[in-house]
Amino acid sequence: MKTNKNFIINVFLGLALLFGAASCSKKSSSKSGSSATGWKVNDKKGGFQYNNKYKKQDAAPGLVMVEGGTFTMGKVQDDVMRDWNNTANQQHVASFYMDETEVTNLMYLEYLDWTKRVFPADDVKYEKIYLGILPDTLVWRNRLGYNETYTNHYLRHPAYASYPVVGVNWIQAVEFSKWRTERVNENALEKAGYLEKDAKILKVTAEKTFNTEAYLNSPSKAFGEDNKTIVLRGPKNSKSKDIKVAGTKGQPATTKSPTGVYAQRTSGILLPEYRLPTEAEWEYAAAADVGQRYYNTFKGQKKYPWSGSYTRSGKRQTKGDQLANFKQSKGDYGGIAGWSDDGADITNIVKSYPPNDFGLYDMAGNVAEWVADVYRPMVDDEVSDFNYFRGNEYEKNKLDNKGKAIIITDVKDVKYEILTNGKIIARSLPGQITQTPVDDNETYLRQNFDKSYEVNYRDGDKQSTNDFGNAGVIPTNDSKGMYNSPIHNVTVAAGVVIKKDKDVTNTRTTLVNDKVRVYKGGSWRDRAYWMDPAQRRYFPQDMATDYIGFRCAMSKVGPKADKKKRARN
Repeated sequence: MKTNKNFIINVFLGLALLFGAASCSKKSSSKSGSSATGWKVNDKKGGFQYNNKYKKQDAAPGLVMVEGGTFTMGKVQDDVMRDWNNTANQQHVASFYMDETEVTNLMYLEYLDWTKRVFPADDVKYEKIYLGILPDTLVWRNRLGYNETYTNHYLRHPAYASYPVVGVNWIQAVEFSKWRTERVNENALEKAGYLEKDAKILKVTAEKTFNTEAYLNSPSKAFGEDNKTIVLRGPKNSKSKDIKVAGTKGQPATTKSPTGVYAQRTSGILLPEYRLPTEAEWEYAAAADVGQRYYNTFKGQKKYPWSGSYTRSGKRQTKGDQLANFKQSKGDYGGIAGWSDDGADITNIVKSYPPNDFGLYDMAGNVAEWVADVYRPMVDDEVSDFNYFRGNEYEKNKLDNKGKAIIITDVKDVKYEILTNGKIIARSLPGQITQTPVDDNETYLRQNFDKSYEVNYRDGDKQSTNDFGNAGVIPTNDSKGMYNSPIHNVTVAAGVVIKKDKDVTNTRTTLVNDKVRVYKGGSWRDRAYWMDPAQRRYFPQDMATDYIGFRCAMSKVGPKADKKKRARN
């Protein structure tokens, strides 16, 4: 017994010494500085500055975290349309954030208001910028229906503030996402003290708008040439006082500038960009198999974003209530008045129905939603089964002859896109860095990508065309190519549309091209069939409807999950 007692005491003493040594080692390591060089990190005198107290990415405004994982993409219970365009394949999606609800009229109105204040629509120089982002309210009109109330009131009336925005084409949704990124990062920098307080309201003009990438590239020009809005500040452990920049090269010779003067990516303050979710992300988030998990597998494929095969609630408190807003049958968009219906004639207020197991609302019904992908009848899982996405167009910053990034400072340098319906949309704004396609300098000897435009990779080439092998002819878009959709032409002179030519050729065999995008989910106009998360449809990216809206996503940086998980024992 005595021997055993001594043995136990020795074991405890040994463990105590071991943990104490580890603790001392950790302390001495942090005091000694960098594990690479031994230099002190975040030294007040200067040197390498880094946010070594960063914990995790905070959810940006409106977003909830969706933990990534594997799932069966494209698996449907029914294919009554006989499209056969959603062949099941196994995919893995990395963790990301997604809007809790669809983008609402109120959210989009804030975008319109900011744009109109900064780029006044009554100034001929800027009118196309504002007009280009306006939703198409005429989508509500019907040849044999009276919907003028929605045409005139749906977007702006307070009664519809929390309804999902519609009449927005895919390009407008992308531009909204870019704008949202800048406003959120601008606000984050102001809160952290890197931007002058209220500069985002009081100092912003058409020539002085904040852009995240421009700030990172050249902080002193983040508001055009107005350097007084950029605040120099040292790291949080520095005793130096904040001072303002008078010019691009810092302070007068008599003033000593503090260290770590600008926020960088290493600061951990700036968030990744808002964007449209990929098709794989959207489908994964909508299916929310996390609610069906059982050890390292799941119990079964859900037909809808909720458990069960029915559209009505089976819970005791809400039994019989509809779980989504959709068209129940011909002429039945909401049910019989006074009874338990879906509560909506057209769209409905977001959060009117229960969320799915990821905490996302309206992933079925209300409005269908744009996703980032270019449409193709099948997903090429032979090439990629991780974060699948078709639609990559790689660009880089355009440099001047001195090697500096070119920042747009004049509205004359704004890049506009002329849509096939004649609408003109600004694809760049003052304050942004001019972009140009990547070239051989980036693609030379690379194995993972070989050009800037990868939209039709392994698709639409010679081998995949209908007449491959016929006399070795390489098809064009006007012959028998796989995707020879109609080509509509718009003639523009001096920014004014002067002619529209509709393609009426009767030899076209498809509506698919590189400018049609996938949209997912059912809407208030659709039957329950389309609420299956795996169902997919496509629509031209420059057209809008009264039943397609969108929500934003954001990539998650760092670990897959915020908390470590263990297998059940």
